Amino acid sequence: MQIDIQCRRLNLTRGLRGFGERRIRSVLSRFDERIKKVTLWLSDVNGPKGGEDKNCQVEIVISGKSPVIVEETRKNLYVAINRALERSGQTVVRKLGRERSRVRRSSPMVSAAG
Repeated sequence: MQIDIQCRRLNLTRGLRGFGERRIRSVLSRFDERIKKVTLWLSDVNGPKGGEDKNCQVEIVISGKSPVIVEETRKNLYVAINRALERSGQTVVRKLGRERSRVRRSSPMVSAAG
């Protein structure tokens, strides 16, 4: 899984990058073989004005599926990252879970009598 973290109107510190990468791996590691790329776009919407304006957008590219895109805006950027990744992880589970249930329903039943 390739990880890309981009920032707009704020500095990407080593700590912020490390936090983002750890959270991505923590939330999405069980899907590592299916996920091609995860991109975090981090931004400060209002700049120095303050307020609830720290934005995290997550894009997850899954092999053979449409991408998962989740956006979260909070006062604290770390909270926005956490919440966006939690929500995107839930969406990936649902998306891949639907695929598994379709495979199960379409496979023929095997008779025990033989």
